[in-house]
Amino acid sequence: MKQTKLMPREKLKKYGVESLSEVELLALIIRTGRKGESVLTISQKVLTNVISTGIDNITFDNLNKIKGIGISKSCEIIASIELSKRILKGKQTRLFLNPKDVFNAMQDLAGSKKEHFVVFYLNIRNQEIVRDIVSIGTLNASLVHPREIFENAIKNNAASILIAHNHPSGDPEPSVEDIDVTNRIKEAGEILGIELTDHVIVTKTKWWSFNEKIDQKTFDL
Repeated sequence: MKQTKLMPREKLKKYGVESLSEVELLALIIRTGRKGESVLTISQKVLTNVISTGIDNITFDNLNKIKGIGISKSCEIIASIELSKRILKGKQTRLFLNPKDVFNAMQDLAGSKKEHFVVFYLNIRNQEIVRDIVSIGTLNASLVHPREIFENAIKNNAASILIAHNHPSGDPEPSVEDIDVTNRIKEAGEILGIELTDHVIVTKTKWWSFNEKIDQKTFDL
């Protein structure tokens, strides 16, 4: 018995959005075809046009030339593309494998005249889920609460965390307070099963990594 091919909407409901091809995803936005052409046929033409023109160069007039894509559908396609671009802007996944990766990710704060204490919440592949500025000002135990940090870690389903802060003085060597805060966060993470992978102190030109300088079993100097 011949099986009936599922249309994009039914396919999404039954198997999830990951099962849809780019043409099928586009068909859900376009919704209807025209006489003699199915919505999938038109979607393929639109996708071919987008790929050849370049997603950043798509215009209303460009889409409106495709038969079956009128004013309304052109607006919907362009709006969908723009929404995706805005949501994804600056959201490229960063991978943290060594202190230099942290140094690069902290360049927007490295030269600040105030200390910024930052937590990177990472997934199991050491990819950034989200970056959170926890405190601004001279680092001390009263400003950085492990409870806050690990509440956010659990909320973001983080497998591990990485902490960093900048030293406006230009000297990345850790202070007594830096070491104390690091140990408190590391101990709290061990209780919760969320590893603190490193604490990196950065300046404009260099960094200091607890993991590079100290036995990873303890952050005590």
